[in-house]
Amino acid sequence: MQTQPDPALTPLPPEAPLPHRKVIRSWLIPISQRTTVRAIVMLVVDYLLFGALVTGTVLLESMWLKLLSALAAGFVIGRLFIIGHDGCHQSLTPHRRLNKWLGRIAFLPSLTAYSLWDMGHNVVHHGFTNLKGVDFVWAPLTQDEYRALPPVRRALERIYRSGWGPGLYYMIEIWWKKMMFPRKAAMGNSYRPIFAKDCALVTGFAALWIAVLGVAALTTGQSVLLTLLLGFAVPMAFWFTMMGFVIYGHHTHVKVQWHDEKAAWQRAQPFVSTTVHLTFPMQVGALMHHIMEHTAHHVDMSIPLYKLKEAQKMLEHLLPERIIVQPFSWKWYFSTARACKLYDFSRQCWTDFQGRATSAMRAPAPAMA
Repeated sequence: MQTQPDPALTPLPPEAPLPHRKVIRSWLIPISQRTTVRAIVMLVVDYLLFGALVTGTVLLESMWLKLLSALAAGFVIGRLFIIGHDGCHQSLTPHRRLNKWLGRIAFLPSLTAYSLWDMGHNVVHHGFTNLKGVDFVWAPLTQDEYRALPPVRRALERIYRSGWGPGLYYMIEIWWKKMMFPRKAAMGNSYRPIFAKDCALVTGFAALWIAVLGVAALTTGQSVLLTLLLGFAVPMAFWFTMMGFVIYGHHTHVKVQWHDEKAAWQRAQPFVSTTVHLTFPMQVGALMHHIMEHTAHHVDMSIPLYKLKEAQKMLEHLLPERIIVQPFSWKWYFSTARACKLYDFSRQCWTDFQGRATSAMRAPAPAMA
């Protein structure tokens, strides 16, 4: 049953100062209850789907059905990751210790190290969303930074920002550089021994996954290489692409601002102004466990994924014209990719690689209420 909005709350006029985050979060308290049974059922169902689809890449006879199973397995890896993401935010169940274990279990198929994701996502990304020099997720370069890159790295940046490269971006810039045995020297004082343990855990899972597929291929008289490609490489490639696309869509839009000064960033109330609610037809958002209702998640990370739709609806009702709501289309997506190449912090606008403005220049954010 959906929670009805508090009748005492009325929509805030668009020109009024935005309330403090604590006030906005208080509106959502009736929605944020967590349920252990529901969380465990979701995790079990998605793991069964994942196992069945990977098995299908081995046992199905048609090559097209094998490929379809591989792609669907990649999508379910994404669903499992979203469950783990909630566990990492302590929003999956009411129990802190259980959340940690469920989060680690849900993260295994995506080969995500729980403690490293916790630090990079919860502390850095949510703590400093769209603050240049701190938040590293799809952080845009300035024209000077882009020109200073070596030719190979400039070419890679063009691929990342082309609309065709979100999977490559996530695989290289996020997963490989920050989630798989990052160097102690690069992490400085933030390094903890649990990081290596979690990396070893997901590496062990990957080794077991590959070994089982290899044995299955030999047992059924199939090509080991083809079985590993369909049962492991294709699902992982789909997952990387899905994740890169999701976080790109969350924080890249001609109306989304980035900041390089902390004071201006704080005035902009970044938990509202730096996120996009992408809407999809045919319940696609529900299939992705409502992770695209992203403004509500940034306002209050404790809201479980199974309550995000209600929370997002309430925020959009109470904060009209404050939240970026974007119906998804491939036309919009590639238009955004063409516009959002670099960022000019002095003019507060997106630019192309030549430095030409591709979005409206923004005025400084008003003070909070």
